[in-house]
Amino acid sequence: MNLPLIRWFFLAIALAALIRVIIKNWNPLVTALATLSWQIAAAGFLLAVVYVFFTLWPWRVILADLGSPLDWSTATQLFGISQVGKYIPDGVWNIVAATKIGRDHNIPARRSVTAMTVAVLSSLLTGTGIGVITIIGTSVAIQAPTWAILPLLIALIALLMSPVLNRLIAFGFNLFEKPAPERQISFKSLGLATLLAVIAWRIAGIQIWLLAYGFGMDLSISNMALSIGAYALAWVAGFLVVFVPAGTGVREGVLGLLFAGSLSSEGILAVVLVSRITMTFADLAFAGAGALLRMSNKR
Repeated sequence: MNLPLIRWFFLAIALAALIRVIIKNWNPLVTALATLSWQIAAAGFLLAVVYVFFTLWPWRVILADLGSPLDWSTATQLFGISQVGKYIPDGVWNIVAATKIGRDHNIPARRSVTAMTVAVLSSLLTGTGIGVITIIGTSVAIQAPTWAILPLLIALIALLMSPVLNRLIAFGFNLFEKPAPERQISFKSLGLATLLAVIAWRIAGIQIWLLAYGFGMDLSISNMALSIGAYALAWVAGFLVVFVPAGTGVREGVLGLLFAGSLSSEGILAVVLVSRITMTFADLAFAGAGALLRMSNKR
C-alpha cells in the first residue's frame, strides 16, 4: 500500500473542502467587509490565529503527558496539517490525519488518538459549560431551569477529572480490543489543558464581540459575555452535527438565535460569515506553516 500517496490524496480532498468553504462565501464576504473597518477585520483575523494556537496547545500538553513531547515546530507540523481534516464531513478526519502524520515522528497511534480526542473532549465540555452558564446568566430568549442545568455542569466537571477520564479512555480502547496508552493522563496536564480550552473560548468570543460591534452591536461587557457563551455553544452544536464540514451552517444558526435581540438579522449574517472565513483562513495559515516546516525539515 502506497501510504505517502494516500496521505497526499487525503490532504487534497481536505484542502478542496476548505477552499470550497472560502469560494462559496466569497461574494457575501466581500460585501460584508465593505461595511467593516479594516482595523476590526484585521483584529478578527489575528484573534482567529491566536484561537487556533490555543487549541493546539492543550493537544501538545496531553501528548507530552502521554510520553511524546514535541517541540513547537513539530507540533505545528502535525496539528496544522491535520486540522484541515475538519473540513471533511464526519468530524474524525483530523484525528485520523494526526495519527498518520504522527507515525513519522515515532508517536504511537494510541497516543495520537488519545491526545487529540482528549483535547477535543476538553473543548466540548468546557464549551458546553460556558454556554449553559451564559444562557442562565443572560437575557437571551432560550432559558433553561437551573435544576436541569446544575446536574449537567456537575457531569461536565466529573468528566474532566483525571481518574474518570482515564477510566473512559481505557474502556474505549478495550471496547475496540486495542491496547490503551502506557501512561495515564495526570491531574496537572488535564487541568492545564482545560484552562487553555477556557482561554481559547474567551478569545473566540472576543473575536465575535468585536465583529458584532463592527456591524452595530453595543460594545458592552454583557454583550462580550454573551458572545463568548454563544460562540462556545455554536461550536459545540456544529461539532456534534457530524455530517456537515466543520459545522458549516449549524454554528451560524445557533449564533443567530442567541444574538437575535442584540443585532439585526443582516448584522448577524455578516458576523457569522466573517468569523467563519477568518477561522478558515487561520486553519489554512497553520496548515501552510505546518507544511513549510515539514518540507524544510526534510531537506
